[in-house]
Amino acid sequence: MHSCVVLLSGGLDSATAAAVAKSKGFSLFALTFIYGQRHDIEVECAKKIAHFLHVISHEVVYLPDSLFKSSSLIRASGKAILNNHTDNIPATYVPARNIVFLSMALAYAETINASHIFIGVNAIDYSGYPDCRPQFIDAFQKVVNVGTKSGIGGNPVIIETPLIGLTKGEIIKLGLSLGMDYSLTTSCYNPAQDGSPCGVCDSCRIRQKGFLEAGIQDPALHQNYGK
Repeated sequence: MHSCVVLLSGGLDSATAAAVAKSKGFSLFALTFIYGQRHDIEVECAKKIAHFLHVISHEVVYLPDSLFKSSSLIRASGKAILNNHTDNIPATYVPARNIVFLSMALAYAETINASHIFIGVNAIDYSGYPDCRPQFIDAFQKVVNVGTKSGIGGNPVIIETPLIGLTKGEIIKLGLSLGMDYSLTTSCYNPAQDGSPCGVCDSCRIRQKGFLEAGIQDPALHQNYGK
């Protein structure tokens, strides 16, 4: 059985990507990051999802929030979370986040001899992040191919993006078909101290839209989504 590294944030997309990996017969090694994000409740969700999917191992990596303080998504930034977009890139953009996360996932994959990395990036219903686009993934795969031992050996780690061309509604339907429990997930960028979502940030709105499109009630409604 092949192994894969799954970037597991605790959100809807990463949970679905992990469920896809499991459905393909991979042994899952999950990787979650704490980097000063306001929505650190997602880390607890990631732990629940990892347990639900019976991952082999779940590593939680701490990064200093000073690396990303220009982003309003970072608590230490002191910026309002609902800033307007500038040049189509929102204030919640975290500098080079997926480059950092994928690089660490790649190091982990080579360490444990995992053949694939699964990441839940999406280029359809997303907030305009440049590191969620197919062009970025293609470029990173080229880096893997020429910059790693496995790559130059002709057997590079493969970056899997099973959700990249799906709408949020399609992602939700896919996850449900694989038995994913979305009550375990969180999507809010600016939750209350008890983890209750704000219902108005970009991520909450996209989640609401997705469940409407899927024609399914969000199982996390008891957590006040859509307030």
